[in-house]
Amino acid sequence: MHSLEGLLFKLRRGFAPALVALALLAFAATAVANQAQTILEKCGHSKPVSGYSQNAYREALKQMTTTLSEYSECTNLIRKAELAAAGGGAGSTTGGPSASVPLPLSPAEQRAVQSAHHNGSSPVQVGSEPVRPGVVHANIASAVNTLPDSLFAVLAFMLVGALVLALGEVRKHVRARRDG
Repeated sequence: MHSLEGLLFKLRRGFAPALVALALLAFAATAVANQAQTILEKCGHSKPVSGYSQNAYREALKQMTTTLSEYSECTNLIRKAELAAAGGGAGSTTGGPSASVPLPLSPAEQRAVQSAHHNGSSPVQVGSEPVRPGVVHANIASAVNTLPDSLFAVLAFMLVGALVLALGEVRKHVRARRDG
């Protein structure tokens, strides 16, 4: 019986730090989620979003709604604040006019831009077909096939109406010549 008590004591002693660590991790995840929500609320009201952790910025970008992303500068503001927090500089994180400044290009994007400058208007191989800048390859059959049926009905109705009007005018001219 004495050895069973010792075993339980050892288990409790080893289990307690694990339980504390698990509680801290849960608290940290909740704190990051709360910070992300705060970032999104501030950004939605055009307030500065600086001073948060990288995890909080990443979580805010994940949680951002499509509406907020499309109709505000929040994505740029959060990315600029994220760069500033990482020591990458960045300008103002307020909602002022500087908020629409684009983010710097990645190295791969810079190489692509340089390649476009050097290649000029030469064709670029995309898959198995060359793509020539400034040339639009239009396949009329595919353009017609993608039109909705309701549009075909309206076009057919307009065509029939135009034919009826044209036949009426021809009929008037024929009668006028016969009578005159």
